[in-house]
Amino acid sequence: MPNSSPLLHSPLLAEQQEKSWQQFSQQHPNSAEQLTAAQLALFKNAIMLSDFILRSAIQAPEIVIKLFASEQLLAEKAPNYKQLLSEKLQLCSSEAQLHQCLRLFRLEHMVDIAVGDLLLKRSLDESLQRLSSLADNIIIASNHWLEKLCHSKWGVPVNSAGERQSLLVYGMGKLGGKELNFSSDIDLIFAYPEAGETQGLRRSIDNQLFFTRLGQKLITALNQQTADGFVYRVDMRLRPFGESGPLVMSFNALENYYQDQGRDWERYAMLKARLIGEGKYHGQLSNMLRPFVYRRYIDFSVIDSLRRMKAMIAQEVRRKQLKNNIKLGAGGIREVEFIVQVFQMIRGGRVRELQHRNLLTVLPLLVKHSEISQHSAQILTASYRFLRRVENIMQALNDQQTQTLPDNALDQARILAALAAPECADWPAFIEQLAMHMQGVHREFDELIGEESPNRKAIDQYWSTLWDSQWSDEEAIAWIEQAPQLVVMADGDHYWQSETIWMSLRDFRQEMSKRSMGNRGRQVLDKLVPTLLWHLAEMKLTDQTLARVLTVLTTIATRTAYLELLFENEGALKQLIHLCDNSSWVAEHIAKFPILLDELIDPKLFHQPPLLSSYAAELREIMLRVPEDDQETQMITLREFKQAKQLRIAAADITGILAITKVSDHLTALAEAIIAEVANLAWQQVVLRFGVPSSKVDTLDKGFAIIGYGKLGGIELGYSSDLDLVFVHDANLNAMTTGAKAITAGQFYLKLAQRMMHLFNTRMNNGILYELDMRLRPSGNAGLLMIHIDSFAQYQEQDAWTWEHQALVRARVIYGHSTLTATFNDIKRRVLMKERDKVSLREDVTKMRLKMRQHLDKSSEGLIDIKQGRGGLVDIEFLVQYLVLAHCAEHPNLSCYSDNINLLKYLANVGVINQTQQQTLETNYCQLRDFGHHATLKNMPAMIAQQTFIDQHSDVMVVVKQLLQADK
Repeated sequence: MPNSSPLLHSPLLAEQQEKSWQQFSQQHPNSAEQLTAAQLALFKNAIMLSDFILRSAIQAPEIVIKLFASEQLLAEKAPNYKQLLSEKLQLCSSEAQLHQCLRLFRLEHMVDIAVGDLLLKRSLDESLQRLSSLADNIIIASNHWLEKLCHSKWGVPVNSAGERQSLLVYGMGKLGGKELNFSSDIDLIFAYPEAGETQGLRRSIDNQLFFTRLGQKLITALNQQTADGFVYRVDMRLRPFGESGPLVMSFNALENYYQDQGRDWERYAMLKARLIGEGKYHGQLSNMLRPFVYRRYIDFSVIDSLRRMKAMIAQEVRRKQLKNNIKLGAGGIREVEFIVQVFQMIRGGRVRELQHRNLLTVLPLLVKHSEISQHSAQILTASYRFLRRVENIMQALNDQQTQTLPDNALDQARILAALAAPECADWPAFIEQLAMHMQGVHREFDELIGEESPNRKAIDQYWSTLWDSQWSDEEAIAWIEQAPQLVVMADGDHYWQSETIWMSLRDFRQEMSKRSMGNRGRQVLDKLVPTLLWHLAEMKLTDQTLARVLTVLTTIATRTAYLELLFENEGALKQLIHLCDNSSWVAEHIAKFPILLDELIDPKLFHQPPLLSSYAAELREIMLRVPEDDQETQMITLREFKQAKQLRIAAADITGILAITKVSDHLTALAEAIIAEVANLAWQQVVLRFGVPSSKVDTLDKGFAIIGYGKLGGIELGYSSDLDLVFVHDANLNAMTTGAKAITAGQFYLKLAQRMMHLFNTRMNNGILYELDMRLRPSGNAGLLMIHIDSFAQYQEQDAWTWEHQALVRARVIYGHSTLTATFNDIKRRVLMKERDKVSLREDVTKMRLKMRQHLDKSSEGLIDIKQGRGGLVDIEFLVQYLVLAHCAEHPNLSCYSDNINLLKYLANVGVINQTQQQTLETNYCQLRDFGHHATLKNMPAMIAQQTFIDQHSDVMVVVKQLLQADK
């Protein structure tokens, strides 16, 4: 519906309407006679609000009046630009005719869009879509028409294989994002796939020359000012080497340029790059350039470079004394774009969903992936929509590329009338609304990107002087000892061993001098190391912590983005220092897998461990973003997920947020989530090749289960635990699969087991997923990788050794259908409930324990092995297993538990052991496990001083002897 704003009837606009109508009717007195009263009223309002529409009507009245008389103007659906333009260009037989046709076509449809913006309350989304679609179709049609012309002149360009080559036009900036404004320049880059020559004519030319000529003609067709005006101002400065570079380049040349010479601002520009139109090579160049634009690791280098870009723009605004600029001013459109695109560049490499070109599409995705808050997104979205609408209205007034608010009353009244917003009843009210939006954006900009941290400026230059010095060892050590941050203790010593500090620093500096880091990397390192030393001194941490952090820096030194991450994000640096101070295992883990540094920017790392139930859901969501056929990325993603979550668990452990039992709960829940994902991936991959076993068609039951033994079964995993697994299935062994390459169900499940082991064990750049131990399956290493559940039951009931029944005590189904899970639980119950001769059982258990101690106990004269030593973890585990096997016949529910803590509680509840014995075993078991976890974090052997062990844990053996003796 036409705009019904009361502002249209203001005296100022009424006067302008009369003036504009008089100007038009004097030159074309009878042109508007074909319009109805309503159409004429709309036309008069249009020429009143827009000098561009008035000028266009005077220039081409037959086109503009026909538009106002047609149904097209009020149609909700955009015109079919492609079809309309194709029909018109078929009539063109010369470049001059092409130029005129394009300009008049553009005039007609830009008037249509301007009327929609100014009078018809057309939505911003619809307006931007029409503007972008119009530009796309004009570029495509022009390119095709001119290509045919060039073929007739110079032949058809082909590659070495004789395949026809075409000019590809990449839209950049707002055109690339399909968010073109009303009077925008169009930023283009030209490319062609491969080198070669033209063919079909007597004389051939090089493809480079052919496409250069075609590109020049295309620019002229769009950009040249003729009697009919121009189509678009074309800007080619974003191409490699800018104005001094070749007009068009091959794919290989582009790829080499961006790999070797691409700069941060070019990455920023390429975020929006979009191939105009479709074709054979549509995705090829985009895929080639994606690694340049989107880094797999988190990339904080862009913050500093984009901050510099923003500062340069602000400087330009000041220099040109630009006021009231809604694009470049504080809180303007550019700041919204910066915020969104910074997060895209930082995170887009790892979160593929963020690799959209359209700003309004990306904003809600930033909320979804927890990069910005819902509140921030609402502010940015509302402000961006308001600013872009005002921008389009201002430009539609006279088809001028302006973002500066007008200072004349007429244009101000026009803007208010076009906005038709109650909150903008007059110009001061509009300015108040505009200020609210821009201030909101600028607050978000300062918070999310902002200026350099003031804390950075406060860093004492003392440590920069040391790092930059060329002093002797004695001078450097003396300088460290005089540091104002170092408090001298009562005995006169420092918290730091100054000599050790300097030696670590000197060796690190010498090592860095040999590295190929590039200027930017060295500049960042020269700022980062003094900052690190300042923090270490402030936190009164030891030289050991410095050594661990330097180990991490040594591994990432040639990867500038990681150095910048730590320098840009003070919280991340402090997190790294804290973790390294508490755990050499974490330090080595991060050094081994630097991608884990990404995790340090999240403040929740120390204060909010994940929910136990969240691992599976989060992993599933992440894996859904990986293409199903990209098995390498699937395996890398699984490993990255495990490493990131283990780091988060370790951080919670170090800070005491998680108790030892909870640490194991989390490590186990993480493993279970990964096992389920591996099982599903393996199933998909094997089914793709062989189909589904016929008995499992049309059912959700995959027919197999994964049984966890040992620490996994007992919910007691540690940081470096392997996984004891047994695979079982319940399919008809002779049934065939449904695929084109049919195999028996037995073979299918064997291949499934092999596939799962491949996904777990394959060593990628980021290591293996988990070490698998399959020796607990029936017949051990000689047995099948996946066994039928009936065979499993038969083996357990007839052939298994006592130690295998002991292992079964800690077994449970980790993954599998409920039917197979119930079957396994029944088997476990039956086997554990067997009547056993307690004397024979005690002898078997004791012999096995003695054998293990002889082969595995690492205890020495002064140290006790907390796992295999007397009174250690295995003694407690063996005792629990013995008690379950001895008493499960009387107390069947013992088979329901697989973890030692719950088994001990149940044994006490039913009177097999007393409360004192239960408390002694449980307390010691938890303490020893806690000691083992922290030994792992410190990269120390799980050994405890003999005297300490005797003082704290000697009562374990007393209880073991009591309970074993009691059953004699």
